[in-house]
Amino acid sequence: MIAIIDYGMGNLRSVQKAFEAVGHQAVVTRESHVIADASHVVLPGVGAFADCMANLQQYGLIEPIRKAIASGKPFLGICLGLQLLFTESEEFGLHKGLDIVPGRVKRFPPPRGPESAAASDTSGKPAACLKVPHMGWNALSVTRPAPPLRGIETGAYFYFVHSYYVEPQEPSVVCSVTEYGVPFASSIWRENIFACQFHPEKSQTVGLSIIRNFGQWQ
Repeated sequence: MIAIIDYGMGNLRSVQKAFEAVGHQAVVTRESHVIADASHVVLPGVGAFADCMANLQQYGLIEPIRKAIASGKPFLGICLGLQLLFTESEEFGLHKGLDIVPGRVKRFPPPRGPESAAASDTSGKPAACLKVPHMGWNALSVTRPAPPLRGIETGAYFYFVHSYYVEPQEPSVVCSVTEYGVPFASSIWRENIFACQFHPEKSQTVGLSIIRNFGQWQ
């Protein structure tokens, strides 16, 4: 059974429906014993970093998350659920994260002047024209074959909605990179943790492949 952590924010039902669509049982919960008993744990997220950390604290979910990861069971972070795993975030000031993965969450640089037009994202759009938030479809360059990325090739497109990106202290945890004015880590993998900046539950067939792979990950 897959536990989707409910801390009062995020696209919880759409994540649950994605797991059900590929045949995996999933429950939305904030009960620590349910999280402890689950075979897999998912931390989704939509919203402001500091508010999400405050909600995790309020609902007593920080320790269950730490215990789930320490137990070795597969753990998936989605979008803000990726960012919360890091040491700190620059979003609206400097805020402490869970500090499970060393590194910082940084804002995309603002659009630059005409002299920057040579730089572009994978769609070929000049960096000077790129808007923040990064919203829509963009490609992955797979750098390490994490188990949930099985069958996903470089060039596959996924759906993103974010203004901030993670910068791991240890580049070795990065397993895919995406370009949006600057190259950024679009997914990471460390031991039993896989976390992605994109939304697999909103990424159609290719996203459901990741959902399925994660549910099968032992």
